[in-house]
Amino acid sequence: MIPRSGRDALALVVFDWDGTLMDSIGRIVRCLHLAIAEIGAEPRTDAQLRDIIGLGVRQATQALYPGAKDPFMEALTRAYRLHYLERDTTPTPLYPDAEAMLATLAERGYLLAIATGKSRRGLQEALTSSGLLQRFDATATSDEHPSKPSPAMLNHLIERLGVDRRDAIMVGDSAYDLQMANSLRVTGIGVTHGAQDAEHLRRFDPAALIDRLADLPPLLVPDAHSN
Repeated sequence: MIPRSGRDALALVVFDWDGTLMDSIGRIVRCLHLAIAEIGAEPRTDAQLRDIIGLGVRQATQALYPGAKDPFMEALTRAYRLHYLERDTTPTPLYPDAEAMLATLAERGYLLAIATGKSRRGLQEALTSSGLLQRFDATATSDEHPSKPSPAMLNHLIERLGVDRRDAIMVGDSAYDLQMANSLRVTGIGVTHGAQDAEHLRRFDPAALIDRLADLPPLLVPDAHSN
């Protein structure tokens, strides 16, 4: 089991969204390809596009096109959001066991939160379409806070919910999630079904790697309030 502080305290599990709870990697990559083509930029490979999933759109643009100026970043951001939020209707289902896993953790008394590279609009639409709008105690997005791997989003959630860092857990599918957790000495758990595989995630010293969301609850203590 993942160790906690040993105190009778609230515990918090923070999740990334894309590639962690929602199977949206394919749609993101496809919409990025379309946006890049639409503005006439140099193409990027699927692997390059997968590697930036988890970052905010502007930060992702800088990673894909180092030295890109504001007009270029704004054009790509607009084109990507147009395709993802309005034009592309490809289903993006939750991963198997996501709802059941979240319900189990909530029943055990865990606080639940989201830290995502999505915009606020994108997250709200995803939460609504997935039926999880009321499931989380707090959420943070990259248009409201510095992008991962900055620890700003995670730190905001911890402080807002009044949780000791030793009692917080970050669950995500990318190095950015684990780097964010490591910056705050928060326990990080890697999910291998998303943007980056187990070999890559293992480089960032996760406390555990899981292949299925159903594997998460058994890693945690049975009750968030137990000593």
